[in-house]
Amino acid sequence: MSEKFDTMKNQKLPVVAGNMLFPFILVTSLFALWGFANDITNPMVAAFKNILLISNFESSLVQFAFYGGYCFMAIPAAIFIKRFNYKKGILMGLTLYSIGCFLFIPAGNAIAFWAFLMAYFVMTCGLAFLETTSNPYILSMGAEETATQRLNFSQAFNPMGSLTGMLIAKELILKKLNEATEAERIVLKDSDPAAFSAMQNNDLSVVSGPYLMLGVIVLVFLLVFLVSKLPGDTPKEEKGLRMGATFKRLLNNGRYVRAVVAQTFYVGVQIMVWTFIIQYAETELGMSKSDAQGYNMVAMGIFVTSRFICTFLLKYIKPSVLLMGLAMGGVVFTLGAVLIKGMFGLYSLVAISACMSLMFPTIYGIALKGLGDDAKLGSAGLILAIGGGCLMPPLQGLLIDKAIWFESLSSVRISFVLPLISFLVIAWFGNWAKKN
Repeated sequence: MSEKFDTMKNQKLPVVAGNMLFPFILVTSLFALWGFANDITNPMVAAFKNILLISNFESSLVQFAFYGGYCFMAIPAAIFIKRFNYKKGILMGLTLYSIGCFLFIPAGNAIAFWAFLMAYFVMTCGLAFLETTSNPYILSMGAEETATQRLNFSQAFNPMGSLTGMLIAKELILKKLNEATEAERIVLKDSDPAAFSAMQNNDLSVVSGPYLMLGVIVLVFLLVFLVSKLPGDTPKEEKGLRMGATFKRLLNNGRYVRAVVAQTFYVGVQIMVWTFIIQYAETELGMSKSDAQGYNMVAMGIFVTSRFICTFLLKYIKPSVLLMGLAMGGVVFTLGAVLIKGMFGLYSLVAISACMSLMFPTIYGIALKGLGDDAKLGSAGLILAIGGGCLMPPLQGLLIDKAIWFESLSSVRISFVLPLISFLVIAWFGNWAKKN
């Protein structure tokens, strides 16, 4: 009877209290803002390869720089927030984000790939601040009983930003790039260097334009947050909390360490699949970059739909069991992308997104289970695991450049052995978590 009363009581609690509605809306908008940055960037790997005539490995360094910012800044951001407050963490994040966007202008003028990489790195140092700050801040904006509902609602806006970023990349960048192939550009570079340089300048200005507009939008957000009062913006910090002791406890926690490893492979597989759909469609089916990006958008639509379905299934299936099942589904579809030629291979590659939909939050929840106050730094470690997105795409790019193992399989298809291995690691973790 008392349990029923508690349930009825919790249902009456507002998800967001009236005095927190405005800051909740403001902070929730940030989820779309970093989703946009993530998914306007993935197609740029293929774009830079063609514009600058560089290898797949070199072009995938875009992801190394982008996700390297998360890896580098996650723990410093958590320390900064503990030292100051949520609002200052958001302001720092938006400042770095906008600076990174504006750095695209001098990078384009210099036609320097390393300068673009620096711009991406600075941008995602800002995103690391935003993600490390926004998740716990949303959780704190009301009763603990409704915290999960608040966070799930805010996270729903992340794919909206992602889809918008994909659409902008497709319509305002990929479609407007010069249609000359890599081979044609090489010939032009040798026969008419001035014309080739003019083509490069024009294409790089096309790439930089949306990032400049994004920088202006982020700057507007920065000004709005600067003048806004954010009630309850100071994280609760217990006196005497020693970070060294916290790190030691986390490193001695087998569940947490395994989860960070699994999360690293998950982020890696997500970025590899969504980055190299374009190369797969170009190489295997002769599609244009713009048309190939359309399949990336379909994959994101499947990802979002599957997230709702899997969230429903969690009412009946243990998270670790669902995680293991999704990972095995990922193995099957990845094998399809490797072994099946033509459109069905591409369909299989797109279908992988259905299996990835709930992996990040599921691993996140398993990792932080029972951590108590250690979850504050523990969550930063899981953001640090986003570093998997900076390490694995360059390795896949290297395989695309070098793999010549089987005459019957193209190097692009062979390269998806890395996502295959990643799904096997995630399945191993799901199986371990199921038993422990």
